[in-house]
Amino acid sequence: MTILSYIIYTLIFLITPAGVIWLCRRVSLLGKLGPIMVLYAIGMLIGNMPFVPDSIATLQDIIPNVMIPLAIPMMLFGCTFTRKEMPLQIKIITSGFLATCTAVTVGYLLFGSHISEGAEVGGIITGMYTGGTLNAAALQAIFRINSETYILINSYDIIISFAYFVFLFSFGIKAFRRMYSQGENTISQSDEAEIAKQIEIAKQNPYRQLFTRKGAVQLGKILGVTLIIVALSAASTLLFDQQWFMVVFILMLTTLGVASSFIKSVRALDMSYDIGMYLIYVFSITIASMADFSNLDLAGGIYQLAFMVVAVFLSLGIHAIACRLMRVDADSMVISSVAFINSPPFVPMVSAAMHNKRALVTGLGAGIVGYAVGNHLGVLMSQLLNML
Repeated sequence: MTILSYIIYTLIFLITPAGVIWLCRRVSLLGKLGPIMVLYAIGMLIGNMPFVPDSIATLQDIIPNVMIPLAIPMMLFGCTFTRKEMPLQIKIITSGFLATCTAVTVGYLLFGSHISEGAEVGGIITGMYTGGTLNAAALQAIFRINSETYILINSYDIIISFAYFVFLFSFGIKAFRRMYSQGENTISQSDEAEIAKQIEIAKQNPYRQLFTRKGAVQLGKILGVTLIIVALSAASTLLFDQQWFMVVFILMLTTLGVASSFIKSVRALDMSYDIGMYLIYVFSITIASMADFSNLDLAGGIYQLAFMVVAVFLSLGIHAIACRLMRVDADSMVISSVAFINSPPFVPMVSAAMHNKRALVTGLGAGIVGYAVGNHLGVLMSQLLNML
């Protein structure tokens, strides 16, 4: 592949997400699918074009390995941890994490052990269903599982998540409310301000301010702090054997990213999450382009789908029972389940559907912890499943 070809494909991977984001904000159907799903479709289309040279594999290896280390700390800078709802958060986080780990273990014993790299897949979906796409991508970087397997994980996740939402919105929320006691839907002024801020941000193009002087200055600060964290994380790996490089590197990125969120000036970098998310979009289209449909293991794919179905719906059931026993109200249970299974960006939508403003704060808090802990939990689960 010529230098010009490298430049063209690099620009395709880097710029296409911007176009997809623009389309998703203007085309209702694409907006419902979401940028990641659209980018996966485009990436898989690129990867299976007959004229795409095999040497593109160099870019497919470099780009994901650059995007993820930068995205992880950026998306964690905005974490906020308060004492106000600590008792409730401890209950739902403990219940949610244990429910996911138990469900993944059961799913692995039933189906996951029959697929290639089943333990690693279990680790990835553990991170995905306690955190989100960020954690799945980071764990993919750690485990380096087959790209087709990773594509299946994300493709099945879209299908299962859709079924999960159909269940909740059709009768699940109403059913849980009948079974549980309801907490008061009250909200403090500070939380009200945070909700208003989130709604306002959702209505705007988060990347528009990048083209202003203020945005450019903040981008420089974000990159500066991120590169320091990347350097410190890389330096820490020198204390371990080379085979542990990626594991230690990713976990240190996560830990330092969370630690940085306690620094007020870092937490004030409100563009960091969106910039990090854009890097995840670049990762998504690049990793999807690695899929080769001619090599897909359809039998293994069926087991993988069943594995993930058990992980989602069994974890929901366990989480629901545990929260009921701990006297957690229905809305807090549902919103935390959404935060874990679908990630925090889906929390505002479900909060609005429940007409419960307080649930938004609860769900975002649980989701943030999921982001912060998902990588560590995924690695631990993979090690556990390998011993079964």
